[in-house]
Amino acid sequence: MASATLLRRLLLLILVATSVAAAASVDVTSAVAGQIRVNCGASVSATDSDGREWAGDAASSGVAADASYEDPSLHSAVPYMTARVFNSTYTYSFPVAAGRVFLRLFFYPSDYGDRTAADALFGVAAGGVTLLRDFNASQTAIALDLACIVREFSLNVSANSAVHVTFTPSSQHHYAFVNGIEIVPAPSDLFDTNKPVPTVGRPDPTPLRADTAFQTMYRLNVGGAAVLPSDDSAHLYRTWAGDSPYILGAGFGVSYGKDPNVTIQYGPSTAPRYAAPESVYGTARSMGPTGQVNLNYNLTWVLPYIDAGFYYLVRLHLCEIQYPITRPNQRVFDVFVNNRTAEKAVDVVAMGGGIGRRRSPTTSSSRSPPGRPTS
Repeated sequence: MASATLLRRLLLLILVATSVAAAASVDVTSAVAGQIRVNCGASVSATDSDGREWAGDAASSGVAADASYEDPSLHSAVPYMTARVFNSTYTYSFPVAAGRVFLRLFFYPSDYGDRTAADALFGVAAGGVTLLRDFNASQTAIALDLACIVREFSLNVSANSAVHVTFTPSSQHHYAFVNGIEIVPAPSDLFDTNKPVPTVGRPDPTPLRADTAFQTMYRLNVGGAAVLPSDDSAHLYRTWAGDSPYILGAGFGVSYGKDPNVTIQYGPSTAPRYAAPESVYGTARSMGPTGQVNLNYNLTWVLPYIDAGFYYLVRLHLCEIQYPITRPNQRVFDVFVNNRTAEKAVDVVAMGGGIGRRRSPTTSSSRSPPGRPTS
């Protein structure tokens, strides 16, 4: 899994956040306590293909619009076939409890009425932080070869109040829109702010403040297929993509699933179940069983579309799941980020205490230099 901290960007933009021009409260309920889902532009509630209920936002300002075309690759028509369109700044307000939350924004680039997809250019702010600036969903979808875009952020709510999500067109010639908004409370220790994070290439660790905001850039299920939100653990509804498209060159290594008699073990001595679903820990990718061959190449993932000059949080979920790797020193490897050493002599069995005992996510931060993707 790779998730990107916006440390420098977000701390800077707190200082230049503008005031709110309009606000609306959306009355929503969820089968899971504290979760909020809004099918923007819809007048009534609807259920998506994963069984989640989305409330309409008929009381909101802006223009309710229908998409002009439904792409057959969409996983679900809800929340993508309706949108709330804004010609000026508008703010949604959601009552939430104190703590960290996932904020997900859903965008389906389409013509909405007489508004073309190319004319949608806007910014989004929440929690005093600019999340998107001059964002064009159509250009982004074309670049990524996707029908729809989901942007996921993790924000900290310091007191029982509300999350305010503000959409602002970039100019009078552009408009803003959103198809769906989802807020999911996150476990308090999903990001450990009590200790600094080792920084790749630097001697001093990076502190993670409790009010730090994150944007998820990549979350990969290594060695396995994509994991849909409905199959995530602890009803967090995260998406885990397959890792194959990101492997560099022909060095794919060997992907495999866990042995039938291996049980993935969660608990206080390993890690909580919400860290990742069992389907993530039940697959893996290795360089293969031949040590001499392994010395001749590296198993490398290249993660493109990373903005240079920012800090990124890299978390590795580790679990030995295949016999005969049952004892320390049987499989030991190094981890590099941008050709710099992040971890030396990683021994998963020694770290976790045995086969099937997953290791709490190994975390490090890296600052991506200009023109170089994180790998």
